[in-house]
Amino acid sequence: MQHILIVEDEESLADFLILELRYEGYAVDVVHDGRAGLEAALQQDYDLILLDLMLPGLNGLEVCRRLRAAKDTPIIMLTARDSVMDRVTGLDSGADDYVAKPFAIEELLARMRVIARREQKQKEEKKLVLSFKDLELDVESRILKKGPSAVELTNKEFELLVMFMRNVNRVLTRDILLEHVWGYDSAVETNVVDVYVRYLRNKLHDSDKDKYIQTIRGAGYVMR
Repeated sequence: MQHILIVEDEESLADFLILELRYEGYAVDVVHDGRAGLEAALQQDYDLILLDLMLPGLNGLEVCRRLRAAKDTPIIMLTARDSVMDRVTGLDSGADDYVAKPFAIEELLARMRVIARREQKQKEEKKLVLSFKDLELDVESRILKKGPSAVELTNKEFELLVMFMRNVNRVLTRDILLEHVWGYDSAVETNVVDVYVRYLRNKLHDSDKDKYIQTIRGAGYVMR
């Protein structure tokens, strides 16, 4: 369950947000002035902060700046001011997104989901040890273990396996794999992906049963 902090001095809007977010399954805290919002944000590890721009005590821009000096909690700024310069100033102060009042709750929820997906992806990319079934890949030391046994990989096999293990259950096309493993400017053909998937399967003893990497005809490959 994601934990959200609302910093909003308009109590009717704050009450509306509490009701909607709790209905969507979020845990929610609310404060009604900037200083209390900054204190709460520094003391707790929230998944997201909904921060009003015009607040008593400290305005939203100052709260955002001070919080950014200490933490990288995602922030969506809420404000009735919707000029280009207001949006630019809010984003430059450290906000991740900017929603102008009045707004549809569906749009706000969609923007929250986008940020949640981005944060999850960044967390996955920072993971140093990836696991799937009986595979364990230490990204930093570049060591793959299959059960108790170590498996030696070439550089491209390693990079290919990292892509699969960071995208479990996601179908990866040959073009995506080619771009991420061989690079944008690579002159190699997409069939090189098939060759290296075969190499990888052989080393994992996966050539017959598709235990780790499955072929999706007409689409690409998926680890699941």
